[in-house]
Amino acid sequence: MELKKNPKVNLENWKTIFVEVGLVLALGVILAAFEWTSSDGINTDFAQSQEVVVEEEMMPITQQEEVKPPPPPEPVKQVIEMINIVDDDVDISDDLDLFENEFSEDVSVKIVEFSYEEKEAEEEEIFVIVEHMPSFQGGDLNKFRDFVNKNLKYPEIAAENGIQGRVILSFVVEANGTLSNVKVLRGVDPAIDKEAIRVVESSPKWSPGQQRGKPVRVSFNMPIIFVLQ
Repeated sequence: MELKKNPKVNLENWKTIFVEVGLVLALGVILAAFEWTSSDGINTDFAQSQEVVVEEEMMPITQQEEVKPPPPPEPVKQVIEMINIVDDDVDISDDLDLFENEFSEDVSVKIVEFSYEEKEAEEEEIFVIVEHMPSFQGGDLNKFRDFVNKNLKYPEIAAENGIQGRVILSFVVEANGTLSNVKVLRGVDPAIDKEAIRVVESSPKWSPGQQRGKPVRVSFNMPIIFVLQ
């Protein structure tokens, strides 16, 4: 039995419509593709115009210095040497009189000889301890202290001000027995120091010290105490 096709169901009738719909869809896809690439693919960084400011560099205006030519060299001065020609027949005296000045026998030269006398001032050595120590009026240093205490006068100014203390003196017993070089090693008051020096300098002669049988200089240190009573 032969089958009959329904003309309404035949797809050949829709062939043209399918082709047109396919073209429309293809065209739409193409347009959509162009729109997507043109909108999303543009880099906005380069699309925006940037204004670049270029600073103008000021070039200094230079002027070329005028080169002056070197000055012309000075003319060389010619030195003309003058030569005086003397005739050969002129007599030239070459005799030199070493004794042109008159010599008088009355004038004599006196040679003075200087004699130098060397004077050596040798100061005698001062001893501290010798074989035989100096003695005061047959006694030792204690007897000299008694002499000082008897002749000592307390200064009024120091007494009024209540000044007292110990003065240490140094002196030298010379080879002739006199006292010299009286000095204050440690003082208390100018008035008291002056009185201590006065008493020591007023001392009579001592018996000098001896070293190897010869009188020598001997030094002493002695304290003098000023006490108010």
